[in-house]
Amino acid sequence: MKIMITGGTGTVGSATVRRMLQAGLTPHVLVRSPEKAAALPAGAVAVAGDLQKPDTLAAAFAGVDRLFLLTALAPDETQQGLNAVAAARQAGVRRLVYMSIHRLESALQIPHFGSKKPIQDAIAASGLEYTFIQPNNFFQVDHWFRDAIVQYGVYPQPIGSIGMNRVDVRDIADAVVNALTQEGHHGAAYPLIGRDALKAGQVAEIWSRHLGRDVRYAGDDLDAWAAQSRPYLPEWLVHDLRIMYDHFQKHGLPAAEEEFAWQEKVLQHAPRRFEDFVAETAAVWKG
Repeated sequence: MKIMITGGTGTVGSATVRRMLQAGLTPHVLVRSPEKAAALPAGAVAVAGDLQKPDTLAAAFAGVDRLFLLTALAPDETQQGLNAVAAARQAGVRRLVYMSIHRLESALQIPHFGSKKPIQDAIAASGLEYTFIQPNNFFQVDHWFRDAIVQYGVYPQPIGSIGMNRVDVRDIADAVVNALTQEGHHGAAYPLIGRDALKAGQVAEIWSRHLGRDVRYAGDDLDAWAAQSRPYLPEWLVHDLRIMYDHFQKHGLPAAEEEFAWQEKVLQHAPRRFEDFVAETAAVWKG
């Protein structure tokens, strides 16, 4: 069984590579550069290829039986995903697991939500055995805010006060490996959700408690957030995320109770808690 991962050096992809190695599997990771290949952990196999260059994919996907398709945020994300689906069909891939987003169709106006819908549709029509993994906002997004949290006592992600069932990327990795290697997941779309519907103020309070210092929420002003983000993010991404955070502030991204039972089928353990993630992360940051 040859398993390929696209996006295997990113936040979710790298966690999935590690989980596969722990399970005794050999992940083949699509990489665009020697530098990315060199960063892979021992036991992972680098395979040269680029979703933006479909002529590279036939050789990269040769002999692949199962594919975890992870498309990174990009202006051409849809085309990259469609390139991968076409290459998977041509290569004779049998099973495809695609990472989408929780409650995708409730917010297609968000560019990186909307970009995934045509990929899902193409996969569903492809004739491949498929599973959709649909996570909420990741706990590990908070790693990006370390300086703001630790140095300035500010939690800057403007998620608002309605609540979101955020998820640990390690739970995503567990679900992906299960869907790739076990039977019984064909055609399913699994929500990946944490137990608690977290509001921004609660997130700041949890960081405060575990860091032993006051951390306050920076607030819901999206104009201020965009101005502060532009030195670090491309304009297309600021535009995309601003629409996303506006949706989160107005509607949240909460889970329905019945989604936890559905998640259990693929996750096969209780979801990790944000409180525990913060406790272990704060210990490292303070160390």
